[in-house]
Amino acid sequence: MARPLLDPPCIGWREDLPATDEPPTVVASMGYNSPNHMDEVYLEVPRSSHRARGLLLWLAPVGILGSIDMLILLIDRWDASRWDPSQLFFYLGLIPALVLTGAWLTCWVLKTTIAPPRDLPLRFNRTRRKIYAYNFKDRWWNPFERWYVVPVAYEWSQVRAELWRHTSVSTHGVIIRMGVVLSIVSPGTNKVIDRFPLSTMGADEHAWAYICTYMQKGPDALPPPDPPKDHNDVPWYNLAMRLAPKVQWPEGMDRESRSAP
Repeated sequence: MARPLLDPPCIGWREDLPATDEPPTVVASMGYNSPNHMDEVYLEVPRSSHRARGLLLWLAPVGILGSIDMLILLIDRWDASRWDPSQLFFYLGLIPALVLTGAWLTCWVLKTTIAPPRDLPLRFNRTRRKIYAYNFKDRWWNPFERWYVVPVAYEWSQVRAELWRHTSVSTHGVIIRMGVVLSIVSPGTNKVIDRFPLSTMGADEHAWAYICTYMQKGPDALPPPDPPKDHNDVPWYNLAMRLAPKVQWPEGMDRESRSAP
C-alpha cells in the first residue's frame, strides 16, 4: 500500500498526485469551469470559498427571527404567580444561551457569506516558474475575529498535489467528499510549509493535470478554453457575491505574476 510522501500528509490523504515535472496520469480538464486567463506567460484558474454563499445569506434573518420567536415564547410561558427557584434558574440560563446562540449563528452566516472575496484565484507563471495564490484565512467557528486575504508566491518546484477524501455519516446516508490540496514544501525536502485547496472548482486531479500540462508544454497543448471570465463580474441577483470584496492583488505581485522576467 502506498504511503504519503509529504510530512505531514494532508487530512484525509488518499494519494500523492504526479509531481510538477512528471506527465499527468488523467485527462487534463477544468470540468465545468474555465480559466480566468491563459496565454504564453501565465494561467489563472478560479476557486470559490463555497458554492452555497447566496443560499446561506438567507439563513441570517431566519436565525434572527427564530431567536426572537423563541424569546417571545419563553416570556409568554413565564408565570410569576407560580414562581419557584428552579424556574428562575432555568430562565436565567436558557435566555442568555438562546441570545448568544442566535447572535453567533447570525454573525457566522454573515461573515461566511460576505467576508470571503468573490474569487480566490491561483496564477501559474510559466516564464517565472512560480505559483501565486490569493488565499483567504479564516477560523470558521469564530466569526468575531478578523478574517483576511493572504496572497502568497512560491517556486513551481516547491508545489506538490495530494488527493484527499472525507467520509461522513448523516441521517441522509454516507457522504463522500473528495478534492485536491496543493502543498508547498521546503526546497529539497518533503517538509510541508504551507497548504491551500486547489479543487474547490470540482475538477479534482483533472485540474492538476490541466495545470501541469500548461506548465510543462504551454497553452497549445490544451484545448482552447472558453472565453475568459472576470471574477469580479457577478450576477445582480447574488446578493452575497455582490457584497463580497473584489479581488485585488497587491500591486507588485499582480504585475510580477502577469509578466515575464
